[in-house]
Amino acid sequence: MSELALTQRSRLSLPVLAGAGLVAAALLVGSAFGARLGALMLVGGLLGMVLYHAAFGFTAAWRVFITERRGRGLRAQMVMLAIAVLLFFPALSSGSLFGQAVYGYVAPIGVSVVFGAFLFGVGMQLGGGCGSGTLFTAGGGNARMLITLLFFIVGSVIGTAHFSWWQSLPAFQPVSLVREFGAGGGIAVSLVLFAAIAAFTVVMEKRRHGRLERAPVIDAGNRRWLTGPWPLLFGAVALAVLNFATLALAGRPWGITSAFALWGAKGFEALGGDVSQWGYWQASWNASALQASVWSDITTVMNVGIMVGALVAASLAGKFAPNFRIPARSLLAAVIGGIMLGYGARLAFGCNIGAYFGGIASGSLHGWVWLIAAFAGNMLGVRLRPFFFEGEAGRLPTAKGC
Repeated sequence: MSELALTQRSRLSLPVLAGAGLVAAALLVGSAFGARLGALMLVGGLLGMVLYHAAFGFTAAWRVFITERRGRGLRAQMVMLAIAVLLFFPALSSGSLFGQAVYGYVAPIGVSVVFGAFLFGVGMQLGGGCGSGTLFTAGGGNARMLITLLFFIVGSVIGTAHFSWWQSLPAFQPVSLVREFGAGGGIAVSLVLFAAIAAFTVVMEKRRHGRLERAPVIDAGNRRWLTGPWPLLFGAVALAVLNFATLALAGRPWGITSAFALWGAKGFEALGGDVSQWGYWQASWNASALQASVWSDITTVMNVGIMVGALVAASLAGKFAPNFRIPARSLLAAVIGGIMLGYGARLAFGCNIGAYFGGIASGSLHGWVWLIAAFAGNMLGVRLRPFFFEGEAGRLPTAKGC
């Protein structure tokens, strides 16, 4: 057998093995903890594939707008959010979806949300990713993002240790657009805001460049759906639909970072520590998660699914090639950024997925506050990057799509 044939066989075997492993894991989880949980692992796998093949990230989209005034990524996020509220608000208003009781992520607006989201925003630019970006790029073979993920978990645990103190600071009561205006009114208000943000990016981009950036031309061949890349707008639509599928199966929107806190807490206790007296872990839901198997946790199984789905996508694209040669200052940025991401997410009731995507899709005003504060943090993070990456004009080697 020729060397070329062996290489092609190895490229095919990895995605097949990863895909088979994901299905097998979903069946095992489903048999042990219920069919819905197994299905959610598969939804996570699809999310990972969409994130990777569509290169749908938040960090790079915000960075490019801040530094270059290119808004194509931000406009795609507005499309994603618009589809999400159209799907979510009627279900949240009725309180059930296909017989499943559902609820949204609606949280108070206070000092902890503003500070946590700002810190998360800085961490996005130093760590090179967000909640979803860290998972799918690590799963896709980016070795540096494994460092970010590790310290994301560390920061999350520290955040739970300080959570009660931050929650004692001044805050407004939760505000839900669905409760205030009804499903129809909430949709109308949200769509106006999305349109305003999209229009702002158009104005700023035309002012800087004279015209809007054209989307890359993508080969329409059949294999594209296996190997990628996928159109950015396809990614926006798919993420909104898959988040809605999560709502239908889990009874709540997609989330990511609560699992990081859980993993870190279980790891800390395995080393002899005790988190049970921390206020965050005394809440009934978190206390139950701490005592139960990690595989019974919805967010955990979806996160694992995302990483495996991204592995499948990267392998199909022939781009799974981890590089462990990481410059020292890039490594330091990953450590600091990861801690900021984890700590900030705990204070702000989530990350770009749970607080921003899930919060706004739930009609929660805290999602909009998160967006403003995190964007401000990204602006500072962009200015800090040259200190870690001298000679690159502040261009952090951000992973694909992050």
